Parts: sequence; structure tokens; C-alpha cells
Amino acid sequence: MTAAGADEGISEQAVSDAAVPAGPPVTERRLHPVTPLRRAWAPVAVLAGWAVHDPDQAQRHLTRLTTTALVTGLAVVIPLAALYGFLSWWFTRFAVTGTELRIRTGLFFRRTAHIRLERIQAVDVTRPLLGRVAGVAKLKLDVVGTDKKDELAFLGEEEARALRAELLARAAGFAPETAREVGEAPARELVRVPGRLIAVSLLLTGATWGSLVAAAVVPPLLWLATHSLWTVLATVVPLLGSAVANSAGRFAAEYDWVVGESPDGLRIDRGLLDRTHETVPPGRVQTVRIVEPLLWRWRGWVRVELDVAGASNSVLLPVAPRKVAESVIARVLPGVTVPQAAGLLRPPRRARWCVPVWWRGHGIAVTDAVFAARHGLLRRRLALVPHAKVQSVRLRQGPWQRVWGLAGVHVDNGAGRTVTARLRDEREADQLLRAQAERSRTGRRSARPDRWMT
Repeated sequence: MTAAGADEGISEQAVSDAAVPAGPPVTERRLHPVTPLRRAWAPVAVLAGWAVHDPDQAQRHLTRLTTTALVTGLAVVIPLAALYGFLSWWFTRFAVTGTELRIRTGLFFRRTAHIRLERIQAVDVTRPLLGRVAGVAKLKLDVVGTDKKDELAFLGEEEARALRAELLARAAGFAPETAREVGEAPARELVRVPGRLIAVSLLLTGATWGSLVAAAVVPPLLWLATHSLWTVLATVVPLLGSAVANSAGRFAAEYDWVVGESPDGLRIDRGLLDRTHETVPPGRVQTVRIVEPLLWRWRGWVRVELDVAGASNSVLLPVAPRKVAESVIARVLPGVTVPQAAGLLRPPRRARWCVPVWWRGHGIAVTDAVFAARHGLLRRRLALVPHAKVQSVRLRQGPWQRVWGLAGVHVDNGAGRTVTARLRDEREADQLLRAQAERSRTGRRSARPDRWMT
């Protein structure tokens, strides 16, 4: 929950019901001195947002301004923006106490955020392009019970890495006096995705080809209908721009993708312009999805996505050969073997009357470790849910499914997502429902703790 009046980049975490006990004095620290330059843009961003929201009125106001008035306005706005950036930085402080990360912020309304160390699930370090030039980094925290990441922006690169290591060590249970000495746990590289592989995979993505085909087909039709060159250009340019921008954005975000293994979880380093250092917390992965686009299958490539409780991380591998992906999945879900296509149970043939053609893309498999369900014919998605992560199981049956004796079993995980076994025989679905409820109960009793370095 973002505190009203709090500075940008700092969100307020709910304070525990118990009062924080008095202890030894805590040394508070400030953010990096370059931070005021970033925060000084806030008033300018407000003016830019107003201009974009109502460009006609903004243009009318600008045309009325004389050169003297414009220079005077800039002479007032720039110092005020600089003063705002400096004061917001001056009144923002943070400290690590024996039990929490404490952040004090607010220029007009003072707010103190108390983030309990044991509720921190991951600590990521992000280095934007300009931040890399200035030698600063942004620290982002995944906290249980919050949808948005808390962050400290900006810290020096060395300070950000040291604070990340200290927070992870403290969250793992190390004593305050030894947490700083532990340092960042060493990582062993598992997979490095070459930039060439990412580029080729983007060229073989259906969304890219869809935009290009639309850009090739739509203009002739518009020309025949309107005979207006401007109408054709106004349609073609956004289509081509969207295809190029989406592909370029994904390439920049996924460039030099490296997955490493360490005691605090799997680490992901990625990015061409903005370098991001993320952590997949151990024991917090609720579901693993293996995505197979149609044009990737002949190359044997897959994409691995995640549902992680209390974290925003959603991609483990942007593209990789299937065997490599399965070896990494085995690190995320120890003891799990990915079911092969031949081992999936397909729906009965009468399911074609409910979902013509596409019924062939559905299938399920239940092992001792996971509940697996696949759907999709052109873009296949195989979801693996560990039994210990299943929160609830539901059976749903629509009127047309009742006619053909079919039903669907919905499995809900701890990240608020659902994996569905569709088009199952209704008696099979009922047995699957009861058996999965029992497997989930026994799986939770034997599950490993969701802790670092254990």
C-alpha cells in the first residue's frame, strides 16, 4: 500500500500489531547523492503528463507565452524541481534493525515503513542504463503480502550488493553481528542464453509474424477502399512500429540471460541496456509452465515461465533447448521429471463436440510430485504444480459438458493462479478431484521449508 505523500519509489509496508521493542541506537543511512537528480524530474513529469493528456490546451498556452515569460517560467520551475529533489532525498533514510528494514520518507507527510526481515522473499538489484554510467543501482524487495515491490533508489553499486547480501543473510536467520560478514553467497552458472538464440526465437514468434502479415495485407485493402495515401501510412506505420518495438524491447530485456544456482535460490542476470539481477526464492515457486510456440517445435526450443508467491518474477528461461530447460526445472522442483507428450492422457473423443479440433491439444499427467496439465494446439503450454503448492481443487461442469459427460478440474496455487485439466470424463474428473485433495494434504506435510540457505 503506497503511503499518501510518500516520495516516489518507496511504498509503505503494514506495521505489525506488536510494538517494536526498544533496542540499541540504529544508524540510519541516506540514498546515493545522485538520487536528487532523479527525483527532481517529478514536477517536470507532472507538467509533461498534463501536456500529453490535453495537448490542444497545452499548445494554446504555449503560443500565448512570450519569450520573456517562458524564460521566467523555466527559471522558476527548474530551481523548484531541484529543491524538491534535494529535500525528498534529504528526508529519506533507511536502516536495518534486528528484525526489520526501516524506511523513513516523506517531504510534507512523514511516513515510516517497517518491513519485517522474515517476510522478505527476494532482493533484486537493477542497474538502469544511466544508473550504470553513474555507478548506482536500485534495490527491489519482494515481500509477502504485497503486490508491488518495495525499492530503494538509488544506492551505490557496492552498497546495493552489500545490503542485498545482508538482508538475505538476516532473512536466512544469521545473527545481526555476523550477517555482514557472510556476504553474498557464491553462484554457479547453469545456463547462459546467447543473444543470437534470443534474436532467432523472436523472429520465429507468432506475434511478430502476425504484425508483419497485417502490415502487408491491410495497406492494399485500405488503398482499394479509400485511395488515400495518408490513411495507408497512418495504419502501416503503427503496425510496423509495434512489431519492431515489441521485438526490440524483448531482445533488450532478455539479452545475455544467465541463470545461476546459489544457496539463496536461482539467480537471473539479464538485460542489454538495463541490467537486472533477480532471485527466484527457494520453495516459493508455485507453478512451472513450459511454453512451446508452433515455430519453435522443429528446433526443439521451449520457454519456461514461473508463478512465484510474493514475487513478480515470471520468466525463468526466455528460450532454451528442451533438455536444457528440463535440467533447470529439476533445480527449481527437485525430484520432478517433466512428463513427455506421449505420457499425457488425452480427453475422450467425444470432447470434440465441445471444443472442435483444439480438444487434441489438451492432456494431463499426475506423478508422485506434480499435477501436470497441457492445453493449446498451436502454442502448447504444459503447467506443473507441485502437490504441496495446491491450495484448493474444484470441479466445474457446464450444461453442454454435462450433455457429453465431461468436466474440468481446477487446481489453485499459492500465487493466485489456476491450472485446469479440461475436457475430462466426469467420472475421471471426480476421482481426480478426490485424489488430488489427498495428495495436496500429504504433500504439504512433507514439504521443505521456504527459507534461504537451509
